[in-house]
Amino acid sequence: MPEQPLSSGPLGMRLLAFATVPEDSPPSDHELTYAIVAAHHDGRLLLVRERTRGCWELPGGGIDPGETAREAAARELWEEADQWVEPSALRFEGFARTALPDHLTRYGALFSAEITDPAPFTPNEEISGISWWAGGDAPAGGPLQTVDVYLAGLTRR
Repeated sequence: MPEQPLSSGPLGMRLLAFATVPEDSPPSDHELTYAIVAAHHDGRLLLVRERTRGCWELPGGGIDPGETAREAAARELWEEADQWVEPSALRFEGFARTALPDHLTRYGALFSAEITDPAPFTPNEEISGISWWAGGDAPAGGPLQTVDVYLAGLTRR
């Protein structure tokens, strides 16, 4: 019987599990391949609109060779949303086990941050816009990646 997801998204992503274990103890049954950040400002969640997928999602992406998940999360937040947070200022929340439509299962590290003074955003090759989302309907221009919204709801604020 297939595993019942905690959440599923509009592009076929499924959140299979979320582990609140120490940051230095990632699960070992699948590779840790990505890091995402639930960044908040004034009670709003930062979402980025990824050009290729056309979806509003949390900033994040792959972990480069030699990089920690924490370093990747800070880098991706900067590259995708023009918001800088020192890696040490990120709060580790846990590991998400996700499955993509092709059944590829992988782990990602979820971090959270409070952005006290948001920087202006300039669109780039990957991200066409950002939104400080207050909840409710998706921002204009695409669907919400509901898996990411679910994960953001698990963060401690």
